[in-house]
Amino acid sequence: MLRAAGVGIGDEVIVPAFGNVEVAEAVIQAGAMPVFADIDPATYCLDAAEVNAAVGPRTVAVVAVHRFGRPADITRLRDVGQRHGLLVLEQGESEAPYDEIEERRAHAAYLDGRLRGVRTPVRGIGHTYQQYVVRVPGNGRPDRDAFARAVRAKGVECRVPVKTPVHRMPVFRRDVCLPETERAADETLALPVDASLSKRQMQRMVSACNALGGLLQPAF
Repeated sequence: MLRAAGVGIGDEVIVPAFGNVEVAEAVIQAGAMPVFADIDPATYCLDAAEVNAAVGPRTVAVVAVHRFGRPADITRLRDVGQRHGLLVLEQGESEAPYDEIEERRAHAAYLDGRLRGVRTPVRGIGHTYQQYVVRVPGNGRPDRDAFARAVRAKGVECRVPVKTPVHRMPVFRRDVCLPETERAADETLALPVDASLSKRQMQRMVSACNALGGLLQPAF
């Protein structure tokens, strides 16, 4: 898409650093330079205000990535694009059949109402819960990683969705301040909400998380 739009050498393209190293790689392959902007902490997608602040004289495009089944705020991003004459591209996520999405939403609603000690996802229109991503409060990554090990030991599958932000990877390393991206990388944990999960499995997940989550308090 970048090449078809005429993006090339000397151009800059604004992309998120929270996950999807392939997006930054695609910009490089097109001959352009990726510029990283911070995310909205509620959606984990590009924050339109941060994109606006990152626009420079060589910026020609923005790539919005929809994250964890939660769509980016394309309306606001397109407003920024129109203001600066930028192309706004979208990278979507592969989706499941409608019935499976509805089951994931039901599981997400169950967890929303019962989990304690972790911050549950912010609800939003169109959220399909491709991943159910919570935040583990505390002092950042050590608490999140300890929490993950503990719930895995109780038979609950979980995964860290983004281990290293792209702007911290050696090949893309940039001296840029992205506080929400850094915080999300340190605190987030994806819990399963697959349609195949039984009620008993969901209850076990809640019990395992609640037994630990209340012990972790936000750092001040």
